[in-house]
Amino acid sequence: MEVTDRIASLEQRVQMQEDEIQLLKSALADVVRRLNVSEEQQAMGARRGPTKGNIQSSTKPRASAVTTRSATNTQRTSEISRASMAKKGNAAKVSAARKTPNFSIQLRKSGSLLSYSPLDTPSYRSPIKSPSHFSREDKEGYVKMYLKGRPVTMYMPKDQVDSYCLEARAELPSNKLKLDWVYGYRGRDCRSNLYLLPTGETVYFIASVVVLFNVDERLQRHYTGHTDDIKCLAVHPDKITIATGQVAGTSSDGKQLAPHVRVWDSVSLNTLHVLGTGFFDRALVCLAFSKSNGGNTLCVVDDSNDHVLSVWDWQREDRLAEVKCSNESVFAADFHPTDSNIVVTCGKSHLYFWNLEKGMLVKKQGLFEKQEKPKFVLCVTFAENGDAITGDSSGNILVWGKGTRLRPLRPFLSHLHCAGTNRISHVIQGAHEGSIFALCMLRNGTLVSGGKDRRLISWDSSYQQTQTVEVPELFGPIRTIAEGRGETVLIGTTKNFVLQGSLDGEFIPITQGHTDELWGLAIHPWKPQFLTCGYDRQVCLWDSSSHQLIWSKNLEVSLGNTAGFHPSGAVVAVGTQTGRWLVLDTDSKDLVTVHTDGNEQLSVMRYGPDGNFLAIGSHDNYIYIYAVAENGRKYSRVGKCSGHSSFITHLDWSVDSQYLVSNSGDYEILYWIPSVCKQVVSVETTRDIEWATHTCTLGFQVFGLWPDGSDGTDINAVCRSNDKSLLVTGDDFGKVHLFSYPCSQFRAPSHVYGGHSSHVTNVTFLYEDSYLVSTGGKDMSVMQWRIV
Repeated sequence: MEVTDRIASLEQRVQMQEDEIQLLKSALADVVRRLNVSEEQQAMGARRGPTKGNIQSSTKPRASAVTTRSATNTQRTSEISRASMAKKGNAAKVSAARKTPNFSIQLRKSGSLLSYSPLDTPSYRSPIKSPSHFSREDKEGYVKMYLKGRPVTMYMPKDQVDSYCLEARAELPSNKLKLDWVYGYRGRDCRSNLYLLPTGETVYFIASVVVLFNVDERLQRHYTGHTDDIKCLAVHPDKITIATGQVAGTSSDGKQLAPHVRVWDSVSLNTLHVLGTGFFDRALVCLAFSKSNGGNTLCVVDDSNDHVLSVWDWQREDRLAEVKCSNESVFAADFHPTDSNIVVTCGKSHLYFWNLEKGMLVKKQGLFEKQEKPKFVLCVTFAENGDAITGDSSGNILVWGKGTRLRPLRPFLSHLHCAGTNRISHVIQGAHEGSIFALCMLRNGTLVSGGKDRRLISWDSSYQQTQTVEVPELFGPIRTIAEGRGETVLIGTTKNFVLQGSLDGEFIPITQGHTDELWGLAIHPWKPQFLTCGYDRQVCLWDSSSHQLIWSKNLEVSLGNTAGFHPSGAVVAVGTQTGRWLVLDTDSKDLVTVHTDGNEQLSVMRYGPDGNFLAIGSHDNYIYIYAVAENGRKYSRVGKCSGHSSFITHLDWSVDSQYLVSNSGDYEILYWIPSVCKQVVSVETTRDIEWATHTCTLGFQVFGLWPDGSDGTDINAVCRSNDKSLLVTGDDFGKVHLFSYPCSQFRAPSHVYGGHSSHVTNVTFLYEDSYLVSTGGKDMSVMQWRIV
């Protein structure tokens, strides 16, 4: 054991050293890049000489279209994975990136200059010291912002030129957000995370939110104390106290968020205790309350290399014992129902019975003997008589006899005190075809099993099969089983459905969601409906009033990436990862038409307010324009807008449908006349255009939303409310921000809301401004917020 521990310690040190070397390499590469850029800039300045009206040269020379496209595509890939990268422990790298002076703002107005930079040091100030450096010919005001060294010039409307002040303090919005509904469930990779409470609420989690859902009353409550992905959940024997465990993460300012357990009250939603901050590593994978001592102890398994098992007196926040559980994955851990000193854990190639004695956890390995040892022991539960029951990857159910309980006459015989045995007493060979993911012992003594074959099988006390029901393929394999009211059973599936039904009847979904990364979001123009699409190829239309799915459609071979409703609401256009886009009838979900533009992903689709044109932004740097007729059922291509040197990120139409504004991956703001696919370069023409929507992340009315040190990819989505009083953003750190609109003051304050545990890929207000909807990328959740 000492040799094994030493090897594990050395492996951990080597891994840490590799991480440090990688970080040093990255830092060195960044220094070399900056030196090269600086030398090129000085060389260019020497060749060109002083230029009249020069404000501040970019620290990054403009690349060719091909080079820029390659770089920005790489940048977008980085954007998509930033949240997950941060969770891998690169806090120092993220923190270092935050310190880079990538963001500065300048205001030019009637020959004067104000310059702002996140670091108040002379090296980051503008080299311009006097108004005499400016051309008096420019009598119009603009704000210049630098993102990653690239200047972004944003002209203010004429009527604000004389009155605007960059230093004025912006106000917080009077409105706030309240989480109203969470769509989705995390069943794809989590177990034992579905329970029914005495209040009639079904409790489960997705992203960093625990949902308490009353199915009969169609009401949800939410526990939002966590800061990152929740991975496990346990309910106390009192059926009121709940424990949940989360993963490690990184905050927006680069600080490490430690994995921990939160114990909270399901009635008041108040946090009672926080356990293990600084003790656990990476994430928590298993939780269970003891049963025989009133639930006074809690066992926890983390996701470290050794999968440390620890036992806690959670009310005193005191760790009673800890032990290295296994170098392999651990899938379940639970206390014996009649002995709070016995903990059973199972996972890859192992089943262990742990006995807690005098602050030590002593292991007894499950002996498979004549029974072929399975690759994975996936779940464990207990019979009324104390037998441990396991389900494995071979489709077998094994019963481990309760053994003989010895009552020692002398203290030195206490090691004979035993509530379980490590030998098999009964085998149900081939109970399922494939892995058994879940076992549940009902109140009436019936054992229920479910797994990869989508079958739900009930067994009597003699382990004879009594009933079988098969879940439709649409819902996916059974991941977890919980007892419901009366004869009902709750099922969580790997395709993120929560089903309710009986063992002799039909199962219907009560909760469902997407099963892969989520990007597309579109709002119906006059109904309380919204549409989502993502990498699971599903297009889903939701009703925000009833919180139910209206319909879903499979895109078959294409991954959904963006969507937009026609102003009539009759059809919706959906763009994919391959340049293919299709139009669906919103009532029947029938396919209206299919087109293809380029072979790269389509990032944004926007109909003009009059419904006569459709603009499609692509990663091939073009905006494709289509004339639309017959209420969105007929399309003819007008042409493509060419001028961006990077992929298109956002589009907005003018109120009169005559102009289009676009943002790109290299922070350009360009204006267009879409009917003829021509770029508009006249500032006088574009500065006073009234925009029907505001989803572009760059512009004079919204630049205040950018945080200090931003690299230009931290903000994924922006949306202005229909009454033009609020602005909402979704960022790479799982946060939704609510600003006042216009947001044209540096460092504008905002209300900040958590809930998502991944980058927030899209946000938008519903048509009547009483709610807004946000989508999480890798957390696959859709959240509906009420504006109060």
